[in-house]
This record gives sequence, C-alpha cells and structure tokens, in this order.
Amino acid sequence: MQNSVESNEGALPEVFPVFPLTGALLLPGSTIPFHIFEQRYRNMMEDALAERLPIGLVQPFVPQQDNRPLPGAELQQPELYRVGCAGRLERCEKTEDGRYLIVLLGISRFRILEELPLQRGYRRVRAAFGEFAADRRMPLVPPNAERLLEALAAFGRHHRIQFDVASLRSAQPLPLLNGLSMSLPFTPVEKQALLEAPDVAEREKLLLALLGMNVDSSLPGHYEPPPSIN
Repeated sequence: MQNSVESNEGALPEVFPVFPLTGALLLPGSTIPFHIFEQRYRNMMEDALAERLPIGLVQPFVPQQDNRPLPGAELQQPELYRVGCAGRLERCEKTEDGRYLIVLLGISRFRILEELPLQRGYRRVRAAFGEFAADRRMPLVPPNAERLLEALAAFGRHHRIQFDVASLRSAQPLPLLNGLSMSLPFTPVEKQALLEAPDVAEREKLLLALLGMNVDSSLPGHYEPPPSIN
C-alpha cells in the first residue's frame, strides 16, 4: 500500500494530525498563523515536530462556535468536511509557558479516507492527495488581478469595508487570489467551496461570484452554495 506521495515539499505521509477550525481556510502556497494553547494541540505540535509531519487544517461540517471538544467519547467529535489542506510548519516558536506560535504553509489539499482514533487528545486522519496533484504546480493561466481588485473595491463599497486596493496592486495574481479567498468574511460553507474548487481558474470564478453577490449585476452571476459539500 502506498503510504506517501512526493511533492515539492518532500514526501507527504498518508497519516497525519488535523486541526479542526470553523471558518479557517488554508490554500496551497499560502500561509496562516496560529496560536496553539490547548493541551491536546500542544501534544499535536510535539508529535508533528518529532515526526516531521504536516498538519491538516479542516473545517467541522457543522460550524462550531469555539474549538473545544465535545464531552464524552471520540465518537462525539464533530464531523469533518472530507477535504482539507495540509500545511508545513514554516515558523514555530515555543513560549516559556509551553504555548506555540506557528505559521503553516499550505502544501496540498487532501481528501480524508478515514479518521483514526484520537492520539493524545488530538485528531488524526488517513488521507489521499492524488486528486489534488495540480496543487503542486503553477497554474497555466494566472488569475486576473485587475478584475479581482475591481470586484473587491465594489464589495468594500457595498459592505462599508475599507480595503487598500492601491497597495494590493503590487501583489502577484495567485497570492492575491488565495489571500482574498482566505481572509474575506465569507461563511464557512463558502470558504469550503473555495477550498474545493477544482483548480485556480474555478476558484477565481467562484471568488468573483461571491464578491459580486448583491453588489453589481455586471459582475458574475449570483452564487448559492450547496447545503453540503462532501
């Protein structure tokens, strides 16, 4: 049985820990910071560092108001979406009181094949990366940065959110697309749809649609997310 896949970041293991978090989105090639303070996730950090494991970021299927475990046995853990993104520890700082300040760099999306028993309180999965091989390659056609910024400006005016569009013009198109997808105040199901977009071009179309909802009929058509994404 194949238990790893090669990437530009080295071999990706089949089994690794996951960090469930509602509304958090990590995309390949992008970074996200975390403050790790719960004991179970301190344990996760210790094991990931010792075994050189990636950490998967994945949303609970039913949004959670906080990141606390449900009381009782592991069978009561919140169900997870089947698709998440594996991240490499780009930066890791351990504080004197045992907390961790980390930055994850997205490597590749994965599909959960099965969830394994809890290990020292944190969750682990067996996952496959094969269908997301394109995550480790640059897109043939980069996103249209100017169109994204125009849609962002309209979104900001409509929702009374100020964006420094002028400074964003210096960003490269792909980091701009990923950064907006990760940071804008979309719902968890919309963020999951952005994560699961088949490729960069489809993610761009979806982001433009989300930005254009109820703003300007000249932007791409309205997007209604499905009730569930498996």
